[in-house]
Amino acid sequence: MIELVVFDMAGTTVRDKNFVGIAFQEAMKSQGYDIDIQDINPLMGYEKPLAIKMMLEKRESDPTRITEELIGRIHTRFVDEMIRFYKTTQELAPLPNVEETFEILRSEGIKIALNTGFSRDIADVIINRLGWADQIDLLVASDEVASGRPFPDMINKIIAELNISSAGNVAKVGDTEVDINEGINAGCKYVIGITTGAFTREALLPYNPTHIIDDIADVVKIVSHSHSLA
Repeated sequence: MIELVVFDMAGTTVRDKNFVGIAFQEAMKSQGYDIDIQDINPLMGYEKPLAIKMMLEKRESDPTRITEELIGRIHTRFVDEMIRFYKTTQELAPLPNVEETFEILRSEGIKIALNTGFSRDIADVIINRLGWADQIDLLVASDEVASGRPFPDMINKIIAELNISSAGNVAKVGDTEVDINEGINAGCKYVIGITTGAFTREALLPYNPTHIIDDIADVVKIVSHSHSLA
């Protein structure tokens, strides 16, 4: 039976009208790299320093310029932009049916965790402003583990900290390719793609999630079905 559902943040549980992509674009521009937003979106779920490195490898013809220091400067700019944005924006809101879904799952004894390609400092601002500290059991950010997505480290850490018996009792929900690969690599029973963020249904399909949904409320049906059979 499902004991835990791990949800991504931006684009899955937290509304994101490309705020993250735009901050990313600005951070890259600050160091002289002009990047189209459609080239940024596919990298959204990755740990951000890794996404920056992937961007630079496409855009920088001189590989010796791609240093930890350059990546660090761009990432610092990105983090500062995001923290300032999330602290002040009136646009920060849960996606439809998210809080109701958390409540129903927890009422059924299922634990709720969030994980993210953001660093912890950004994720904490979002959680605090949405008032979610009491609605979830755990938050793990990409800078709290050795390797971010698509590696399973964040999910493994959540399983260990919440004393979940195995990844076979876990569902992962996310809106990007790396969310799906993270869930598969962790061995989750259900790996659920959602179309409320960076990827369409057609874009998610090739990564073989167990389900693709348009509304997060459908998670309840998927995991409760397994729950009631247990």
